[in-house]
Amino acid sequence: MTIKALVFDAYGTLFDVHSVITEGERRFPGRGAELSKLWRQKQLEYTWLRSLMGRYEDFQHITTESLVHSCAALGLGLDGDARRALMDAYLHLTPYPEVPAALGALAPRRLAILSNGSPEMLDAVVRNAGLGEVFDAVLSADALRIFKPHPSVYRLATEQFGIPAEEIGFVSSNFWDIAGAASCGFRTYWINRTGQISDELGARPVAVLSALDQLAALI
Repeated sequence: MTIKALVFDAYGTLFDVHSVITEGERRFPGRGAELSKLWRQKQLEYTWLRSLMGRYEDFQHITTESLVHSCAALGLGLDGDARRALMDAYLHLTPYPEVPAALGALAPRRLAILSNGSPEMLDAVVRNAGLGEVFDAVLSADALRIFKPHPSVYRLATEQFGIPAEEIGFVSSNFWDIAGAASCGFRTYWINRTGQISDELGARPVAVLSALDQLAALI
């Protein structure tokens, strides 16, 4: 079946969440990678837990809370200046090297981002990466006040494009996200840059890629 549109996760798929290590190292020498790993882990956990509890806060709030927790857990003194600088780093995440050219190669298909990120965070990171003209839409789970992998979030993409899920390719580096999209009928492409083992969630992607620039040849 022809893929008429492509939808991308943002964090970890297009933008390297661990590019915050640079600021982490500046603030906490020798601890930047450790902080980034725990921060990302807690950020994801908090989205899922808040969705299950029905106690929504937007992604910026959750990212701040997970940073505060991570620093406390690691014994790192997080003052106001460091917190602001590390949160600002999330607005300037580095795109993976192949991403700009790979997105260009996917034209003329319609492209969108579908992310748990808050609209303000997404607008900033897309703009700061110079990708503001690439996407037809940047869709945020904030519109529904619940996070992926809830099925309602994925339906934002079908509503945006006005086409069925099976005609949309969904691209993510997060296997839980791939499983969520596949469960909603999307054709899924897993960007597995680090050779992870797939989770047992009752879903499999159409293809597994090591980088985004492999996608154009498949579709």
